[in-house]
Amino acid sequence: MFSRMKPQLTYALTASLLFWSTTLHADTRAVLIGVGDYEYLDADLKGPPNDVRLMAEVLSGRGIAPEAMSILTTDPANLPAGATIAAPTRAGIFAALDKAATDAAPGDTLVFYFSGHGSQAPDLNGDEGGGYDEIFLPTDAKNWQGEIGMVENAIIDDELNLWARALLARDVKLVGIIDACHSATGFRAIDPDPAAGVARSLPPDALGIPDDLPPVPFTGAAELSGDFVFLYSSQSDERSFEYPLGDTGIWHGEFTLRLAQVLASAEDATWQQVLAATSDAMIQGVARQLPDAEGSLLQERVFGEGAGTARYRITGSVLQAGLLQGFAEGGEIVLFASGAGGESIGSVTLGKVGAREAKISDPLPQVAKGATLWAAPGRLPDPVPLTLADLVRADPEDGLDYGPWDAAVAAAPRPVPGAAPDLVPVLTDGLLALAGPDAVLDARGPGTSPRVVVTGGETEADALERVLSTMAHATRLRDVLAQAAGRGFTKTEVISVAIERRPGTEITDPVQGASCSGKAGAGVAHDPAQGVNGCDQLWLTLTNRSGKAQDVTVLYLASDMEVLPIWPSQNIVNRIAPGEAARVGLQIDPVSHAGVEEIWILAVPMNESHALRTDLTPLASATLRGTAEGGSDAALWLESQIAPKDETSMRGFSTKPADLTMIRQIVRLNPTNSE
Repeated sequence: MFSRMKPQLTYALTASLLFWSTTLHADTRAVLIGVGDYEYLDADLKGPPNDVRLMAEVLSGRGIAPEAMSILTTDPANLPAGATIAAPTRAGIFAALDKAATDAAPGDTLVFYFSGHGSQAPDLNGDEGGGYDEIFLPTDAKNWQGEIGMVENAIIDDELNLWARALLARDVKLVGIIDACHSATGFRAIDPDPAAGVARSLPPDALGIPDDLPPVPFTGAAELSGDFVFLYSSQSDERSFEYPLGDTGIWHGEFTLRLAQVLASAEDATWQQVLAATSDAMIQGVARQLPDAEGSLLQERVFGEGAGTARYRITGSVLQAGLLQGFAEGGEIVLFASGAGGESIGSVTLGKVGAREAKISDPLPQVAKGATLWAAPGRLPDPVPLTLADLVRADPEDGLDYGPWDAAVAAAPRPVPGAAPDLVPVLTDGLLALAGPDAVLDARGPGTSPRVVVTGGETEADALERVLSTMAHATRLRDVLAQAAGRGFTKTEVISVAIERRPGTEITDPVQGASCSGKAGAGVAHDPAQGVNGCDQLWLTLTNRSGKAQDVTVLYLASDMEVLPIWPSQNIVNRIAPGEAARVGLQIDPVSHAGVEEIWILAVPMNESHALRTDLTPLASATLRGTAEGGSDAALWLESQIAPKDETSMRGFSTKPADLTMIRQIVRLNPTNSE
């Protein structure tokens, strides 16, 4: 298999694969597809058969038996003995997928790999934000057939989605790897010289797809649920390329070749680390190609158990990550010589931290001089707590025992002399409310100042400490995000937001209390002034109006000041290409009293030098992430990140594009039985 490759590369891969030869068991299966020759399309590729051989070799080295592999390729030579070999026709591919699914038992892992051409066809059911389905072309694919409304024999992403859902519903883990273009938007001109690379994509017009078909209304796609990770060879608005390997005349997909090298040598790495290392190794040639990944297993170890953390590149003395990735000034980072696997080579402390960059204040270890370095999160700095003013009584003492609240407030943090408190505690109706520094209770309407409610076996002091911690995280997070968003001379719309409200149904049980039925009525345009009732559903359509891909996160600030992660979930792709849209839904809990809540839509421009997407949902929790050693750190790192709000900082404008766009949507809560 490796006989035609450069000897040094062959040796390196083979030696590494021997290390993994006993890592897996027979409960891991693979369906590997490589389509190089097309029967009806003038679109042959040279690399896919070689890609399949390479992936079969890598997976064998990681413990998958040849007998557990189904290999569908247009060149069946030099494949592992014992593997099932077939032609990569549409029928053959689905037969192999169905058999693999049938043979897999709960807890097993199934690897799906495809190398070949991808394209787009008109969306059939409204689940695509760009109006097109992604399709993959088996060897017997033909052109567009108007009478059936699709590219004949193509494999549509919706079909793979249904197959994956059935598999995941049976608790089978799924690893999907695609080395093909899964979008035809944003094509760029490239050098026609084949030595410069061949794109693995066919534009829709090359397949005879008409460009005047009526669009299907966008309704959004349901998310997968279960244990899965999908690796893609390029972004949704890029093409994937194959290149000849040096002067050997052997072609490979650039993504597959670099992924194989990382998988063969990355000891104890997570899929996210593998993605970062693969991206770093890929040739940035005549056209940009950055891989991507998504899934609930993204931070899990490759074919193993246990979570890990993402690693970020260090350039000079600058970490290529910052506040938006959960780093903080004074925090510690752990150093590694590789983007995936390997032992730590030391740790250093961070100095000034920006939105997406951080300066390293300590000298780097001597062993790291001149080396390529990567960093993972380590220890976070201690948080700065919120402070309380003196207690205020909003109602006369009428037999209510406020003694425990008096003691709880007396023990809470106070501001340093001369500084203003963060909150003013107010006793009202037997409860402790927390007003803002202006001491105005319920400034935005009845019940809108958070109340401290004792739950479980808590004391009043315990409850106050918990609520202060929650509020500290929410208020500091809101301030940091607002600062990262910044202000400029011009305000170009980045993300447009359309919100639909679907009336929900509340169920009251004398024992369980109020809950939602899960059913919703017909959707209407949401009017923020009218508010929402308990169990209503809000559906957001988020459209990228900028000229650049945006990584979008949706958070929710509840009336009790808890920040909730809404989207993305399970590490799914949250990168929205220009002109495309995503649909996000959320349901309001039963409402007992009036209040004001907020939806935060956060958009971060794509980092063009790195494949890792920006997912801000971990910021919703005070427990931000595991440390590099695998533990957790509950420090509220955001509390130390607030810059002084003096006149200069408040009036400052910048001509530099903001690192973050923040859109805040108000949600007014109507109590039950309120119109």
